[in-house]
Amino acid sequence: MPIIVNLDVMMAKRKMSLNELSEKVNLTLANLSILKTGKAKAVRFSTLEAICKALNCQPGDILEFAEEGNNPV
Repeated sequence: MPIIVNLDVMMAKRKMSLNELSEKVNLTLANLSILKTGKAKAVRFSTLEAICKALNCQPGDILEFAEEGNNPV
C-alpha cells in the first residue's frame, strides 16, 4: 500500500503509549492499533485531527505517500 502510517514514530517521539493516546482521542485500542499497523482502509478527518492535537503534530508527520516499489523497509 502506498500510504505509510508513521503513528508509532510520532508516539515514540512524544513518549506516549497506545493506551494514553487511545484515551486522549477517544478511540478503542483495537481501532487505534489497526490504524497504527497500517491495516485501516480509511481514517476520518475528525480522528486524524484528534490524533494530531494529542500528539501536537501535523497530518504529514503521521501519513506518508510512497510510490509502489519504493516502500521504505
